[in-house]
Amino acid sequence: MKRLQDRVAVVTGAASGIGLATARRFADEGARVVAVDLATDAIETLAKELDGDAITCDVTDEAAVGAMFDQVVATHGSVDVAFNNAGISPPEDGSILTTGIEVWDRVQRVNLTSVYLCCKYVLPHMRRQGRGSIINTASFVAVMGAATSQISYSASKGGVLAMTRELGVQFAREGIRVNALCPGPVNTPLLQELFASDPERAQRRLVHVPMGRFAEATEIAAAVAFLASDDASFVTASQFLVDGGISGAYVTPL
Repeated sequence: MKRLQDRVAVVTGAASGIGLATARRFADEGARVVAVDLATDAIETLAKELDGDAITCDVTDEAAVGAMFDQVVATHGSVDVAFNNAGISPPEDGSILTTGIEVWDRVQRVNLTSVYLCCKYVLPHMRRQGRGSIINTASFVAVMGAATSQISYSASKGGVLAMTRELGVQFAREGIRVNALCPGPVNTPLLQELFASDPERAQRRLVHVPMGRFAEATEIAAAVAFLASDDASFVTASQFLVDGGISGAYVTPL
């Protein structure tokens, strides 16, 4: 399908994981992809692969985010899709009893403040155009609690979900859709790193997935492509769960 033919799509956190898979899916759907990350070499290689663009940007830096979207519009004339996906999940982020304020602040800055900044600076361009689709990466932990806590990560994703809902309502009549992607655990380098030193922790989570496995990044990318496209023309202010059934489960299959 070519649901995004000739549309300009910005993907933050494009160097790996869900961002990388989505950038490739967007390109397959016909979009002109702008890959954004701090990993310059990785996104420049990706841009060559996709015949797209690469912009090195610290998405926690307000001036840099504003300049990045201005650059996209100056180059391509519009920004039609913004997938605000950059995020971190450091191992130091655990129980509220042990997580220090420095870790808390860093996770909030990357996972929540960056989404706020990306929305803040892409919305004026989309309002001028009278159209646009924003997809913000939240998580299934925004709607559920876990005894294996990552307190700042969970709080940041809850913030993304609430902010997305409000923006989706506020700008719905201006032709701009804003949705929160809520993935379950995904087989990405981030998750692999988190669980590599603690297989028991991984198994505690896996047992709660009705499908019996973690998602692949390409499966999440397919959901993002739907939300970005006109197939989702009546979908806004939603928490779009792609979690293998976790949030709907009480007892999982044996």
